[in-house]
Amino acid sequence: MYSERRRRLAEAMAAGVAVIPTAPERVRNRDTHFPYRFDSHFYYLSGFPEPDAALVIVAGSAPKSLLFCRSRDEEREIWDGYRYGPEAARERFGFDEAHPIGKLDEALAQLLQDSPALFYPLGADAHWDARAMSWLNAVRARARAGVAAPDRVHDVRALIDDMRLVKDAHELSVMRRAARIAAGAHRRAMQATRPGRNEYEIEAELLHEFRRSGAQFPAYWPIVAGGPNACVLHYVFNNAPLRGGELLLIDAGCELDGYASDVTRSFPVNGRFSAAQRDTYEVVLAAQLAAIGKVRAGNAWNEPHDAAVRVLAQGMLDLKLLSGTLDEVLEKEAYKRFYMHRTGHWLGLDVHDAGDYKRSGKWRSLAPGMVLTVEPGLYIRAADDVPEPLHDIGIRIEDDVLVTEGGCEVITAEAPKRIEDIEALMRDARARD
Repeated sequence: MYSERRRRLAEAMAAGVAVIPTAPERVRNRDTHFPYRFDSHFYYLSGFPEPDAALVIVAGSAPKSLLFCRSRDEEREIWDGYRYGPEAARERFGFDEAHPIGKLDEALAQLLQDSPALFYPLGADAHWDARAMSWLNAVRARARAGVAAPDRVHDVRALIDDMRLVKDAHELSVMRRAARIAAGAHRRAMQATRPGRNEYEIEAELLHEFRRSGAQFPAYWPIVAGGPNACVLHYVFNNAPLRGGELLLIDAGCELDGYASDVTRSFPVNGRFSAAQRDTYEVVLAAQLAAIGKVRAGNAWNEPHDAAVRVLAQGMLDLKLLSGTLDEVLEKEAYKRFYMHRTGHWLGLDVHDAGDYKRSGKWRSLAPGMVLTVEPGLYIRAADDVPEPLHDIGIRIEDDVLVTEGGCEVITAEAPKRIEDIEALMRDARARD
């Protein structure tokens, strides 16, 4: 699988040398590190999970792929665990060659001789920019010996982004499992929520379910936002008490084998929606269903967003949040007071995954194998001109959606979102107390 991806990249390059480094380890404090997470582009092409590594792909008449990685080290492995080393990595991950990472600069000075182009993540990291210039200058220094340096430098991410945008069968299998794990965590959170508990207690339920089900990490830090906190789009403090009569918004997904899920649900802390909460929730749910209805091959990326905005804007008029006509609200973008973000993003190895949304000024067309989120919302802060029953209601409903040949598949559908299903799940959980 990884060898085939590298072959496809070499074909897209036509001729030249690509260098794709993985992510460095990051110090958390003093001599302890954050849990290691590889670079997504590197991992997509290699499957290699260790730090201190770089992938080199040579394209042209004799294409090949090389891995540069850490050597075996008995003492470090006692402290930090097993390392593949170049020889085992070459065999396990299907590279043509593998070498110690310390040989990278020397090898690039050779591989770039008479090569027409260098491909690497241009501008992503100043350290790697400097190294790339050192490779080119090392080749240029041999000009009198008849050696030519590359005369073009390309950002390799543009080619890899296009490859990553359409998921293969293996990727979709992992993403469906990540979606099921996230859906299960949201069900668990609904069942555990009670007035008087704290946001962080519900956060703990989510994290427990992620890890218990095999996910390695949360895909991002969970948002567990009760009451007015739900009107803060990226709220992550998760330290407030939960109060009866308020809603709880949870935006949480897991990372499984590098792939993310991303799910948001909003529900009443006490298990039953008030009339105002119900009316507002139904507007957001209708907007999400309208957007999902536009997720199909051939439609433009922006069509789901436009469909959601139209429903939300009409809902704001019906709820007396705005005045005027629907056309006026849309033209003046008055709806942005209560809905200020886009309706979705690509999803995959990154939560906000690789891939352009526009090409040559036009919204990209959806195609089978693309995965995106659909996440409309309403965020109604207390204000003098806002009806009091709607004060501090924040609602977002988010699902992960796969574009298929005949339409789409909501891969996070196991997370309840109909009002009757949410209330029934929470009622049954309380009955078991």
